Amino acid sequence: MRSASGIGIAILVIGLVILLATGSSGTVLGLDADRFANLIYASALLVVFGSAFLWRGQLSGVVRGLGLWFLIILVLVAGYQYRYELQDIASRVTAGLVPGSPLSVTDAQGRKSVILEKLPNGHFEARMLVDDASLAMVVDTGATSTVLTHRDAVAAGIDVERLRYSVPIATANGMAMAASATAGAIAIGDIIRRDIPLLVAADGTLGQSLLGMNVISTLSGFEIRGDRMILRD
Repeated sequence: MRSASGIGIAILVIGLVILLATGSSGTVLGLDADRFANLIYASALLVVFGSAFLWRGQLSGVVRGLGLWFLIILVLVAGYQYRYELQDIASRVTAGLVPGSPLSVTDAQGRKSVILEKLPNGHFEARMLVDDASLAMVVDTGATSTVLTHRDAVAAGIDVERLRYSVPIATANGMAMAASATAGAIAIGDIIRRDIPLLVAADGTLGQSLLGMNVISTLSGFEIRGDRMILRD
C-alpha cells in the first residue's frame, strides 16, 4: 500500500508540474490541459484503489490510507484550479531574482501581459527566447527592426556565414552593416511571435541585441508606468 501511494503521489506531482510548465494554451501528448489533468488523476486513483483491494492488511490501515489520499487529491486539485495564480507567483519570483526576467500575467479573460522592470542603466531589458536561445535584449521603441548581435545570432542557430551584410544600420558607435534573417519564433514571457524578420549586425559592431518595433507593433498595446513597461498581447 505504501509503495502504491508513493507511485500515485509521484504521478500527481509530475503531472501538476507538467501542467504548470505548459501553461494555459499548452498541450501534453496531444491532449489539452483539462483532459491531461483528468488522465493524471484517474491513473493515480487507479494505482491506489487497485492496490487497496489487493492489499491484505488491516481494514483500518486501508481507510487511513484512502483518507490521506483524498486529502492529497483535494490539495492538488486546488493547485490545478489556481494554476494561473501559481504561474504568476513563479514569474514574480523569477523576475525579482534575475534582472530582465519578464513577469507574465494572465487576466480572468485569458489575455496575456508581460511586465518589464527598468534596469539601473535606465533601459528596459528583457530576457527572451529567440528560436529556443535565451537572449538579453534591450527594448528599443526607436528601432524599426529587431537586431541581433553576431554572437546572439550564432546562439539562436542562424547560419551567419551565409548572410549578406548589406543593410546599413545606426549604432551607438556609428553606422554599421547588417544582414537580413528570420527567427522562427520569439517569446517574451508568455507572448510568442513566429516567423519574425530581423537583422543580424556584423561581428563586433553592436554591443547588445535590440527588440524593435517590428515585434512591438504586433502587440495590442504597450505602456510605461514609472519604472515598468507593460506589453499586452
